[in-house]
Amino acid sequence: MSARTFAMLALAAALTAPAARAQQVPDSTFDARIERPAWPAGRGPRLVIDEAHHNFHTLEGRYRPFADLARSDGFRVSAGTAPFSPASLRDVDVLVVANALGADDMGDSTAMRPAFTTAEVAAVKAWVVSGGALLLVADHAPMGPAAAGLGRALGVDMRCAYTCDPRRSRGGRHTVIDYAPGAGLDTAAAIVRGRRGDPPVRKVVTFTGQSLAGPAGSQRLLELGPDAYDAMVTFSEWQQLDSIPPAKRRSAAGRAQGLAFPLGRGRVVVLGEAAMLSAQLVGPGGRWKFGMNTPGTDDRQFAINVLRWLGRAL
Repeated sequence: MSARTFAMLALAAALTAPAARAQQVPDSTFDARIERPAWPAGRGPRLVIDEAHHNFHTLEGRYRPFADLARSDGFRVSAGTAPFSPASLRDVDVLVVANALGADDMGDSTAMRPAFTTAEVAAVKAWVVSGGALLLVADHAPMGPAAAGLGRALGVDMRCAYTCDPRRSRGGRHTVIDYAPGAGLDTAAAIVRGRRGDPPVRKVVTFTGQSLAGPAGSQRLLELGPDAYDAMVTFSEWQQLDSIPPAKRRSAAGRAQGLAFPLGRGRVVVLGEAAMLSAQLVGPGGRWKFGMNTPGTDDRQFAINVLRWLGRAL
């Protein structure tokens, strides 16, 4: 086994281990500088990262590099600590909801409970329809089930499982998936094309997520391959993801891990995996990088383009 393969296997295990909160930390060395920001510093859209729903990814936690990247591009970034309502969303331009949960402990069944009340779901949908921009990120179980109600309200089906794509897997782990031109990456989408003169997006890597199906007309930014399947297992069964029996597999062919679509006057991006927008360290002494800091990926530029599309700079 090569050192790279071992690292990817260790990484995938860390991503789904019960002690993941302690094992995954933001990479303090991540370079969030942007040479040509979309807006002058502190004068861009108001971006709020939700922290009111037991979120696994928060502004000062695992999404700190993502927040730093947004600030570098001119966004005005803050944490959202209040439940969703017309009042709490009134001054928000872009809302980021990343891995909300029903409870803090991912190993407890209560973590799969709906993260949002019926009133919150209605408030978010109405806000988007009236012109808001939403980035909804919901990973494998238990995050998928916790966010599925909001997804349904937006017209998105979340499989709430663990997605595997053997043909596009990286490092021998079927849940670490490469997307490239001709292999699931939608190069016609504005989010993938980006702004003229910026680095191209040619390789996006996801790290153990779920599959999605969007409403009619939605763009499948990251489309799964013909051999892709969803492992219909619980959080406690993650160790056997590469040897799931046929009875617990559902085809994910044609589904996606990234969607973009308009909704009323607003815009929505839904991602079925969260680490691709992070820059984290795992393993003893933070030995391995994953997310935007993973060598050989364009996840960093993909994140920038997602933000700009939501902020209407693309």
